[in-house]
Amino acid sequence: MTVTYTSRVATARFGGFSQLLLLWRGSIYKLLYRELLLFLGAYLGLSLAYRFLLSESQRRLFEKLVLYCDKSADLIPVSFVLGFYVALVLERWWGQFRAVPAPDGLMVAVAGSVHGADARGRILRRTLLRYGGLAALLVLRAVSTPVYKRFPTTDHLVQAGFLTREERRRLEGLRSPYNKFWVPCAWFAALAGQARREGRVRDDCALKLLMEELNRFRAHCSLLFHYDWISVPLVYTQVVTIAVYTFFLTCLIGRQFLDPAQGYAGHELDLGVPVFTLLQFFFYVGWLKVAEQLINPFGEDDDDFETNTLIDRNFQVSMLAVDELYGEVPALERDRYWDSTCPRAPYTAAAAPPRQPTFRGSAFDVTLAKEEMQFQPLEDVGDSPGDPTDPAPRPPSATRRHSLLHPKSGSEGEGGSPENPLGDGGTQDQWLLYPSADHVV
Repeated sequence: MTVTYTSRVATARFGGFSQLLLLWRGSIYKLLYRELLLFLGAYLGLSLAYRFLLSESQRRLFEKLVLYCDKSADLIPVSFVLGFYVALVLERWWGQFRAVPAPDGLMVAVAGSVHGADARGRILRRTLLRYGGLAALLVLRAVSTPVYKRFPTTDHLVQAGFLTREERRRLEGLRSPYNKFWVPCAWFAALAGQARREGRVRDDCALKLLMEELNRFRAHCSLLFHYDWISVPLVYTQVVTIAVYTFFLTCLIGRQFLDPAQGYAGHELDLGVPVFTLLQFFFYVGWLKVAEQLINPFGEDDDDFETNTLIDRNFQVSMLAVDELYGEVPALERDRYWDSTCPRAPYTAAAAPPRQPTFRGSAFDVTLAKEEMQFQPLEDVGDSPGDPTDPAPRPPSATRRHSLLHPKSGSEGEGGSPENPLGDGGTQDQWLLYPSADHVV
């Protein structure tokens, strides 16, 4: 379904995007041509009625209506409302793509943590990954129309090999009205704990890794389900749709060409077909159609996500990783650069880079005269007097700090003592909290 054109614009060149304008599948022309033909047909119908069917008095009245609608169309903030809406929908579209669960991290954790080359170890690894794939499939089946058409019932899941009959009986026997994509995750956790007790998972750190990957995988499933559940507020979609279509209903009348003989301002030319109004329709309604296509990328539009292809890829890759590739490590051998102190991969003639120096940093482009590169004596580069960055004055000597704790006998004669330096009028706490200038260290 997805229309991929990345290779066509891999290199920027003259008219690079122009070649994309001729594509039909997934194009704006395919989305918009019906609405554009309907608008043009309605416009031309009104124009012909104005020119050939209305009486003279009716034409004057229609001309007043045209002038009024043309003036009033500017009051509808269509570009402002539509711009914010499309930005919101595009951000939501990208978030939904990033929320699609991929089993790659889970399969690597299972392959590296669940050991055993015998039949028991193999069935444990395959069943764990099958449970992960089943959880993702239950979510995709709930949100994607093509996936639901492929697996409309749990019988189809059994026939496809994602469920056994016993698992289907347990799944359908669970009394819960909610989506049960979390049940295979619970089975995964229970089976991983059983593998730990059997010694297939050799330590608790490996079990912890399995649980972390499972929770990450389950979080993607839950987020994708909630994207489908919580839509863009309906009022926002209604406001944008009403604004766009009301604007062009107004333009349908307000952009009519009037008789130049009547001398209306802005109507000196009668072209018959409103070229720039059609372009405006193409841009604004096309913008709205883009939002309409992106708001749910799990449908059957040309640019919707290929969910069935994702299911096929994820299921095959996960089974290969934990079964066919389990314990399969290529023989170790020296690489071709073993004896090279400066290895460098070769280039083909088509990919050879131009001969130019490697980038080491923009500062290396600075040029200095020879005399500017000579070190200067430190006395010539000292700080100026009063510089705020000057270091603070050095504190008094250690003897002064010692005299703070043990005052001289002269201070005792003034009423102080070693135990109470402030004399009778002060306490030790006051001396510590409010020292005088003589006691500053």
